[in-house]
Amino acid sequence: MSFLKKLWGSQKQKTPANENVYTAFWQWFQQHQQHFHHIVNQGSKTEIERDFFDRLTPELEKVHCGIFFLTGMLTPQTAELILTPDGIIPNIVFVEELIAAAPEIAGWKFTALKPESDIHQVGINMHDYEFSQETLSFYFNQQAEYPDEIDLVVVHDEYNAAENDAFLQAVYIFLDNYLGEYDAVTKLDNVSVQSKQDAEKELLPIHLLKNILILKSSEISRLDKITRSNTDADEFVSLEAETNEGLPLLATLNRTLLTWDQKASHPWMMLIEISYDGQHSNGMPASTDYELLNLIEDELLQELKDVDGYLNIGRETGNHLRTIYFACKEFRKLSKVIDQAIEKYKGNFEIEASLFKDKYWRALSKFTG
Repeated sequence: MSFLKKLWGSQKQKTPANENVYTAFWQWFQQHQQHFHHIVNQGSKTEIERDFFDRLTPELEKVHCGIFFLTGMLTPQTAELILTPDGIIPNIVFVEELIAAAPEIAGWKFTALKPESDIHQVGINMHDYEFSQETLSFYFNQQAEYPDEIDLVVVHDEYNAAENDAFLQAVYIFLDNYLGEYDAVTKLDNVSVQSKQDAEKELLPIHLLKNILILKSSEISRLDKITRSNTDADEFVSLEAETNEGLPLLATLNRTLLTWDQKASHPWMMLIEISYDGQHSNGMPASTDYELLNLIEDELLQELKDVDGYLNIGRETGNHLRTIYFACKEFRKLSKVIDQAIEKYKGNFEIEASLFKDKYWRALSKFTG
């Protein structure tokens, strides 16, 4: 894979992707695929940028923002196009669906998400440091209160704490290429980088990581079978507080879920933030906005049911913002439902959603501390 291009864009969701959009993209691609193949195979870097990347970018934007891509010759006859969300977890489903809709085209291979690589083929030079099996080792942090958390500590031979962000960025790229993008995102709960002298456990060579993760994933597979239902019959609690500026904050939360001892079975946390104009109501929504905010939440609950793995933990309102909290078993349907809501109500509110791995619901600690 000799050339790389990323389509950088806003991480806010855009128009929902659908089958018609996918079909239109591939029809366009088929019209130009012979030229693109020639450019990838024989063109210079400048020609590939100008004649392939610059034409592909706006077409992918029509499908969904936040789709990135890599391309190169897989074999002397076959060009490969890899589409990736590059760390934007809610966009994984749109990348997967777009690739699933791809037609068979001679001379092309289309791949969703960066694939895994043999450890001997993974070596990255960034920030004047090498990241490879020669320079990396690892161990796992273990905390009794978080028994099912996979907390990876990567150790670099030349780690410098003053450059931690640079080291962590390079480690993420290394893991994407070694484990494959999907496993790097879904099998690891936390990743940090450390020096050898600060290591708290025996170091393992990085080439063992892939097999150990397979074993750990098997050990916690019991969590897949744990579900909840009838959460509307749970115990709920209302909380009141104030901001530093004295504006009121009101929260309604599912106390039963907050004290549940099986949180790790729903490891994906989504925070949905809906901004409204509370200028004339002390930071709270006006009555018309309040009704519409409740309607949005009701529509989400109609799609995201507890028995299917989507737990509505509660909401917080105040300071011109409504925040809705969901803990989920998976993120694909959730991503599409939120995407559709953002598009539907873009004329009423600015809605932003953040999705991240939070196996023990630490994002809600302010309600339980």
